Amino acid sequence: MSMDFALFYEIPVPKPWGPSSEFDAYHNTIEQAVLGEQAGFQSFWTVEHHFLDEYSHCSAPDALYGAIAAKTTTLRIGHGVRLLPKPYNHPVRAAEAAAVVDIISNGRLEFGTGRSSTRAELEGFGADPDLTRDQWEEGLRMVVKAWTDDEFEWDGPTWQVPKRNVHPKPIQQPHPPLWVATSSPPSHVIAGELGLGLLSFTIGVPPEELAERIGVYRDAQTRMKPIGKVANTRAATFTMVHCAETTDKAFEEARESFEWYVRTALWHIGTVAEWREGKPLGTYDYAEMLKDLDLNLLTFEYLVDSGACVVGDPKRCLEIASRYDAADCDLLLCLLNPYKIPHTSVMRSIELLGEHVIPALRG
Repeated sequence: MSMDFALFYEIPVPKPWGPSSEFDAYHNTIEQAVLGEQAGFQSFWTVEHHFLDEYSHCSAPDALYGAIAAKTTTLRIGHGVRLLPKPYNHPVRAAEAAAVVDIISNGRLEFGTGRSSTRAELEGFGADPDLTRDQWEEGLRMVVKAWTDDEFEWDGPTWQVPKRNVHPKPIQQPHPPLWVATSSPPSHVIAGELGLGLLSFTIGVPPEELAERIGVYRDAQTRMKPIGKVANTRAATFTMVHCAETTDKAFEEARESFEWYVRTALWHIGTVAEWREGKPLGTYDYAEMLKDLDLNLLTFEYLVDSGACVVGDPKRCLEIASRYDAADCDLLLCLLNPYKIPHTSVMRSIELLGEHVIPALRG
């Protein structure tokens, strides 16, 4: 077995906010990405989120990707994820912006997509939660066609585009690798059947439970009809990661941020169930369970004891990361600053992971 490592970012901006809070968050992220490439990380990924105070100020990721592409040479750059339901991003605009990143980075783009999972965003943009899964699939089929057809046209339930040539085209052939974010078991099946890379965004889940979800995905791949011109069969997950010289120091630096992040993330997903009270949740039925979950049970001790995060000295981090490798995970997305871990501590964590953990598992 071997497993690649990725840097993964929400770009949190903790309160109290000052005039340079967002500036610092972005420039620290860029500095960490540059160091990450030197340390042996295979790729850099961010979310696309809107309206989520403190939690994520990363609303225009493709602009950030251009900056990181200019300062790196081998680091692959991933949308984790580009939102495709109406009206977040018109699929033609998504295809154009992604192609520009692929060109600027000399063919380093990974194109992950998803459908959004919080009330703040769905309601804020006027997206219809009953349609997001179908609109996501329609949007992704359009992106592939826009990248690969000189004469592109579309007449679907959501979008209609007369015959046009979409410029520019990406330089990776036949197109950049395609991924999809999933939180629910049915989505793991869809990912496998459509030949998409799996971004299993399962917060606070131990690696052994992840192994079951990846198993569902692998089984679905036996019935694969790829949505792209080529299949992406890799499975990735994300987890919170912090490494320090001693386990005590790592725990001390990570505790507040890890607890805050997992509770806030699950609260945001649960808001969809509150918003839809009395209406069928459809493909967001997993939010119902989170609505009534006692988030105080999600303590740092629980996360540490279950292996639902990678935290400690290099030896301990390697032991837990090895459990993700054993779960048939191809790529571990490392959320290195879930909330307010200081920039200097994150930089040291990247160095230690690069020295002791990545070489042992990269194969």
